Amino acid sequence: MAINRRDFLKFSAGAGLMLGAAATPAAAREKGELPPDAVGILYDATLCIGCMSCMVNCKKANSEPGGALYHKETAGRIPFELPPDNPIYDAPDGLSSQTLCVIKAYRGEGETQPTHSASPGFSFLKYHCLHCIEPACVSVCPVAALQKQPDTGIVTYNKNKCFGCRYCQLACPFGIPMYEFEKASPSVVKCQLCNHLYAQGRYSACCEACPTGASIFGKVTDLREEAKRRLALKPGDTYAYPVKRVDGDKRTEQVVAKYVDHVYGLDEAGGTQYLFLSGVEFDKLGFNPKITSDVYPDYTWSYVSHVPALIGTLLVAGTALRVVTQKLEKKKTGPGEGDAS
Repeated sequence: MAINRRDFLKFSAGAGLMLGAAATPAAAREKGELPPDAVGILYDATLCIGCMSCMVNCKKANSEPGGALYHKETAGRIPFELPPDNPIYDAPDGLSSQTLCVIKAYRGEGETQPTHSASPGFSFLKYHCLHCIEPACVSVCPVAALQKQPDTGIVTYNKNKCFGCRYCQLACPFGIPMYEFEKASPSVVKCQLCNHLYAQGRYSACCEACPTGASIFGKVTDLREEAKRRLALKPGDTYAYPVKRVDGDKRTEQVVAKYVDHVYGLDEAGGTQYLFLSGVEFDKLGFNPKITSDVYPDYTWSYVSHVPALIGTLLVAGTALRVVTQKLEKKKTGPGEGDAS
């Protein structure tokens, strides 16, 4: 359907006014709290053996319809990142448009043993979206493509709303959102905690596949209590660690390692729903020590609040420029030779 200049001018001015009106401080951000039924993951690096089952199951589950890696044009294919010199196994260097979850290893100088073997200089780390309680990515998204679910607290992404500004990439303090630069119609890619599996009675694929209990799924309130309970354990004792789910019946007896006395994600960036325990200092594992308990949307709003007004101004200015340009063209071509619209 064609639109004439007058209708477009009305639309542009109206859009500018509506967008500007939406950008009020009251709509900027309400102080977030953890939903009572919020779910998340507790990752205990002292139990991780680096088998990467979580990575494989993550890609498999998220390549199914509804998953964060699913595309109609690549349906049925799992996006493994195979090294060109030995293309027989998935070997991503980090998070990417094809990898939502990655296992990395820290090895101090001269260290070869993992932390649960009484070595403070070696550790694995499972890295993916932390699902912040007050996510900066959500606060900067101008079209609400990223949203925090009010019941589970999961930060989800709707590719049908996204127009590719990638503000989320700039805003995230943990460097999580990735972008499909290789596609003609790209999307943002991030872990959505396998929320598409919940209707099937399942849960996060990485936790479903973890054989040692290094990654367990459950309510965040229960995970916090479990993490604090582990920090109170005496190194060298044995403990029945839950496997796969914090509220599940399956347990595994393991010797307790010496933990760093901190639950990462309890306070960082205002708190996250993905919590970490480790036997190695978190800054050595790659976490930015500059990330404090400050809530990041408090910083992003001062910038994002100007975006709607800027869009409205550009719409109106662009329309006005088009009108002026057409008038100049008519003068050059003379009467009866210009725009017939």
